[in-house]
Amino acid sequence: MNEWMELEKKYLMYNVARPPVVLIRGKGTRVWDDQGKEYLDFMAGWAVAALGHSSDVVVNALCEQARKLIHVSNQFYTIPQIQLAELLVQNTVFDKAFFANSGAEANEGAIKLARKYGKVKLNGAFEVITALHSFHGRTLAMVAATGKEIYQRPYLPLPAGFRNVEFNDLDVIKGATTADTCAVMLEAVQGEGGVNIAGKEYLQGVRQWCDEKGILMILDEVQTGIGRTGTFFAYQQYGIEPDILTMAKGLGGGVPIGGFLAKEKAAVFEAGDHGTTFGGNPLVCATAYATVKEVLSKDIPGHTRRMGEYLLQKFAEMKDKYSFIKGYRGLGLLAAMDFDQQIAKDVVNKCVDNGLLLNATSPITLRFMPPLIIEKSEIDEAAGILDNVLQEFQA
Repeated sequence: MNEWMELEKKYLMYNVARPPVVLIRGKGTRVWDDQGKEYLDFMAGWAVAALGHSSDVVVNALCEQARKLIHVSNQFYTIPQIQLAELLVQNTVFDKAFFANSGAEANEGAIKLARKYGKVKLNGAFEVITALHSFHGRTLAMVAATGKEIYQRPYLPLPAGFRNVEFNDLDVIKGATTADTCAVMLEAVQGEGGVNIAGKEYLQGVRQWCDEKGILMILDEVQTGIGRTGTFFAYQQYGIEPDILTMAKGLGGGVPIGGFLAKEKAAVFEAGDHGTTFGGNPLVCATAYATVKEVLSKDIPGHTRRMGEYLLQKFAEMKDKYSFIKGYRGLGLLAAMDFDQQIAKDVVNKCVDNGLLLNATSPITLRFMPPLIIEKSEIDEAAGILDNVLQEFQA
């Protein structure tokens, strides 16, 4: 066993089954391990490396800001935080921003904001309706929000205040809404759930229902934001305007930053209601600002849309070739392939052996989320590796 793997086993808590690969370097769409082997990365750090690994945009912004000011508390004004908030607000339908460290923290903050709204606007309403097979983070409250029993079972009893209902079903949301409901929180695409894409009429119906009941609509765009689905944020493809939107992953191009945006009516926090030590510090905000500027100025979402369509064409060719491919789907460069047998983990491992990094969200589902700068030639390369691997499973 590799010495680093031995040390990991000795010193780190076991919380993930890793393939036997120690990554030490990355550039663009590729990474290299400590043995010098090269891999084409179709995971992008779970959709984080939007501009690719060690993007010059990200590295230059980090280095420049690190020489000026890395961190001060939020007791003081800092320019990068204000610049990032302005850029996000000017390119969305929202009015205010708050920055945190991760997607889980972003969702926690959004829930706190919704509960405060329920306290002051809805006679103390506090419950939030979420969807089964969703994923909103690993804190106890976000595990309660996440509609996946496998994540919830080890930590019972969970914090109260969440109702998990079927995804893509407006009627069950209506049925679950009570006088205690302050918000509905959904993903436009359930990434961890297997790339389950929300129907347009569904999200539009939820928006209308929230308006009718006077409750908030929260869209979790931690994975779908910053160009991942072919628009800057996924809500822009649905003809809706959420009251609160959460973000993280691709926002910083690799640095840990999350946050949420809110309409003026929902921005009910007052001094002392919410806070963070590291969130929104100058280093991460300067890097996120540079990342978002690059995404917008270079029309990365448009490129993502075109590459996503090309990736699905490759999936269609494979489905015609392999009888065990049950289906595929995607929005931008967030895509999935389903099998009719539980081979996903084996496929992932064989792809890794052949220089392609993939992710399995279930025993039958592969997830694809490469850097948004991916080109057709690299999609061809990845499809070729996957095709060769799938041949081993053809009866």
